Amino acid sequence: MTSSAERNGTSRRAINAKKRQSRRPSRLGLLAGATPKPDRLKDEDAGFPTLLKRAWEKAVEAPDLRTAVNALLTLDGHVPADVQLRALRTADEAALKVLCGISWREENLPAPVRDTLERPAFLGELGLTTTGRIVVRVPSQGSLADEENLVDGVIDVPWSAQDLLDYESEVNRAAARYADQVVDCRQWLAALGTPARDELLETVRESALRTAPFVLHQEGKLYTNFREGNNLIGKTLWAGHPSETFSSLLGVEMERWSDHDAMLVVCLTLLVRSAGAGRIEEANGTQLTLDHLAYMLERTRRNYNAVPGGEPVPAAPTHRVEALNALATALRERRVGHVLPNAQLYREIHGALMHKIERLAGPYGEVSRQREADLTERLRDRLPVTGATFEELSASLTAAPGWLARPYGEFGTGLEALVYETVAGATDVFEADFAMSRGMRSIPELMRALREQSWAEITKWDITDFFCCVVPAPAAKRYFEDSVPQLADTAWAMSSRMQYNSWHFIAGNLPKVPAVVERDHFIPPTIPDVAFYSDQHHHGHVAAKVRFSIRSPQAVEVMGRKFNGFMDLRLLRCEGRPFDESDLLAAHRTSGFIAGAMSAAAALVAEGEDIEVTAFDSEWHLKSVQAAAASARQPHQVS
Repeated sequence: MTSSAERNGTSRRAINAKKRQSRRPSRLGLLAGATPKPDRLKDEDAGFPTLLKRAWEKAVEAPDLRTAVNALLTLDGHVPADVQLRALRTADEAALKVLCGISWREENLPAPVRDTLERPAFLGELGLTTTGRIVVRVPSQGSLADEENLVDGVIDVPWSAQDLLDYESEVNRAAARYADQVVDCRQWLAALGTPARDELLETVRESALRTAPFVLHQEGKLYTNFREGNNLIGKTLWAGHPSETFSSLLGVEMERWSDHDAMLVVCLTLLVRSAGAGRIEEANGTQLTLDHLAYMLERTRRNYNAVPGGEPVPAAPTHRVEALNALATALRERRVGHVLPNAQLYREIHGALMHKIERLAGPYGEVSRQREADLTERLRDRLPVTGATFEELSASLTAAPGWLARPYGEFGTGLEALVYETVAGATDVFEADFAMSRGMRSIPELMRALREQSWAEITKWDITDFFCCVVPAPAAKRYFEDSVPQLADTAWAMSSRMQYNSWHFIAGNLPKVPAVVERDHFIPPTIPDVAFYSDQHHHGHVAAKVRFSIRSPQAVEVMGRKFNGFMDLRLLRCEGRPFDESDLLAAHRTSGFIAGAMSAAAALVAEGEDIEVTAFDSEWHLKSVQAAAASARQPHQVS
C-alpha cells in the first residue's frame, strides 16, 4: 500500500527533509539563524509594563482616592477588581477597607465620609508594584519607595485620627484570623506525619510542573514558577534545585516549615483535590489563604449546584482545613460525575494577571446558532457533506468518510481540505483576525507506536511531526505594517508555536513510564476558554498582537486510547470587540466537527488507509496568505 505522500509524488524522505527546513523561528522563507539581526525588535515596554504605566497615570489623575484605587484594581479596566482585591496583604486590605470602604469580603460597603480639611494624623501612600499589585503604606511602615519595586512614584493618602483607630481595630482582627488559619494548617499537616506530607508535596510539585505559569502571594512573599524570582518548580527550576520550595520541604519536620510554606502547601493541595492542577491558575495573582480558598470553592459550589439533577454539594460549615478538604473532594466528585456530562464549563482568562475563572455556560442561544448556521452553509458548499448543523454534518461524514483519505481540491487528502475549509470559514464567520487548528501529521505512525507501546519513541517526536493550519483575514495585515509577507510570517510563527503545543500535550496522555515523566509536558486541556488582553506577558502574544482569543480543545480517540487536547480550534482578534460566551459555544461545536473528522480518519487508518497531513508548513502559509491577499484585491464582479 502506498502512502498519501507517495500518491502525491512526494517521498517520505523528501517530506521529512522539507519539515526540517520548516522549523521556527525561520522568517519569510529563510532558515533559522540566517539573518544578521532580528527582523523585528520588540519594544521592551510592550505589553504589561505599558499597561501598568497607563493604569498608574489614571490613578494619579483621579479626583479622589476611591476612584484612584478602582483604576488600579481594574488596571484601567483590564481585569475584574475582585482579583486585585484578593491580592492585597492583610494590612493593605484593612487599610483600603477603612479608607475607601472597599473589600472583597463584604459587598456594598458605604464609602467613608472623609473630611479633607482636617489636618491628617498620618500621611500614608498608595503605590502600584511592577507585578501589578496595589500596595499601601500603613502607620507601621516606612516609605513604599524604599521597600517596593514601584511602577512610578506614590500617591499621598492622608489618614484622620479616626482612620487610625478604625485601621488598628480592623488589622488586629485580620491578623488574628490569619494567625488562626496558620495554626490550623500546621496542625493538619503535622497530623499527617512525614511520609503523608511528602506525598502531598510530590502531588503539588507535579501539579506545579505540569500546568501553566502561576504567581501566588503569601502576605509579602511571592511564590511563582514564572520568569524572574522563581521559587517553585517549572521551566526554570527543576526538582531538587536548592531554590525550589517543595523540594526543600521533603522529609523536613513540621517545626522547620515557615508559616507561609504551610499555608501554601495546604491551599494548593485543596485546589488540586477540587479539580486537578488546572485549578491552581484560578488563584493566579491572589493571596493564598484559607479565606481566599473558601471564597473560590464556594463560588465553584454555587456554579456546580446550578446544574440540575444529582446530589447538590453542601456549603462548608467553617473555613477550617478539614471542612474545606471535604468540600474540595465533594466538588471534584460532582464535577466529574454530573457537571461535565451535563453542562459546558469553560474558563475566562484575564491575561494581565494570568488569572482564570471557571464559568458555567448558559444555553446555546441565537447568536451561537447563527454562527453555526453560517459556517455549516459554507462547508456544505465546499466539502462533500450535508446538513444544517455540525451534528448533521458529522453524521454525514461518519456515513461516508472515505473521501478524507483521498486527494480533494488542492489538498493531498480530504482531511487537509476539511481542516483548512473549517478554519478559513471560522476566520470569516467569527470575524476573527486569525483562526487556526492543530493536530498530528501521521496517524499511522501514532497507531504503530501505540501497538508497539513505544512510549519513549513518542516522547522523542519533533514539533514538525505535528501541524497547525493558520488562516488570517487578509485585512489583518493592517496590524503588521500593512505587509502581506509580515502577515504570512506571523501566521507561520503562530503555526510553529501551535505545533509545539501539540508536542507539549501529547506526552500527558501516555502511561507514566520514566521516559514520559522525564519529558517536559503539560496536562492536556479539556475545556474551552475565552481570553481578554492576552497581549501582556507572553512574548509571542505581544509580537503577534494576540489581544482577545478563544481556545477550544478536543479529545480524539486512537486505538481505544483517549488523547485529550489532541487538537483545538483557536480564534483571535488583535483589537476591537472581545469574544464572548456565545462565540465560545459556537467555536466549541466547530472544533468538535474537526475532531470528529480526525477520529473518522483514525478509523480509516485502522482499516488500512494511510492518511498523512503534508500541508501547512512555512511555504504553504506564505503561498496561502499571498493568494488570499491577491484575491481580496480583485474587484467584485457584478452580475
